[in-house]
Amino acid sequence: MPSYQAVLFDFFGTLTSAVRRGGAHRATAELLGCSPERLAEVLDRTYYRRASGSLGDAEACLRWVCAQVGVRPSASTVRAAVASRHLAVRADTRLRADAVPVLAALRRRGVRTGLVSDCTHELPAFLPQLAVAPLLDVRVFSVQVGRCKPDPALYLAACRRLELDPGQCLYVGDGGSRELTGAQGAGLTAVRLITPDLAGHLVFDAEPDWTGPVLHSLTEVLDLVDRAATPVACATS
Repeated sequence: MPSYQAVLFDFFGTLTSAVRRGGAHRATAELLGCSPERLAEVLDRTYYRRASGSLGDAEACLRWVCAQVGVRPSASTVRAAVASRHLAVRADTRLRADAVPVLAALRRRGVRTGLVSDCTHELPAFLPQLAVAPLLDVRVFSVQVGRCKPDPALYLAACRRLELDPGQCLYVGDGGSRELTGAQGAGLTAVRLITPDLAGHLVFDAEPDWTGPVLHSLTEVLDLVDRAATPVACATS
């Protein structure tokens, strides 16, 4: 049996390429009657409040954002803007080319897989449409748990659902939300994914001081898992 019984992945910037807020967000701002720049500023400033799930469902959360922006759209406009934002976030999401092959290869090795992501309401809604969805044994979303990384509750929730000890799990992330320190503190082994595209990644509370192990592609996860599973030969006299 492999030393790592499961690999848990971050989503944005890890299973996906770098996220950049694309032009589709302009339509949401136009529906709400504010400038895209003003909406983006409020979204950035309030990310963790929204990702914690403390503001209610998607419509309630967007109404709260509108209050921060200074607009008061009708209920029907809020519903339309929620749908628009869903499409915009989905448009910003592009799986890495090696995401599906790596997840599939892990499962062939008998290693379970999971997702632990800080996110707002959009990701849980559209993840089932993505090719990685059937390859994930567990999915833990901050907006549903009510906590954001680096809170240990997210990592431990994934371990409980897998019925594994944290020490049996490897965590892979780009380092946003100080997730690597969080995973390590919860008892998991943590590694950082560093790829050239992440230089332009939309990320909050990054972890530039990480001194632990790094990978330069998702495919290197397989090498790490295989090395951990290889018995160390004993010296003979």
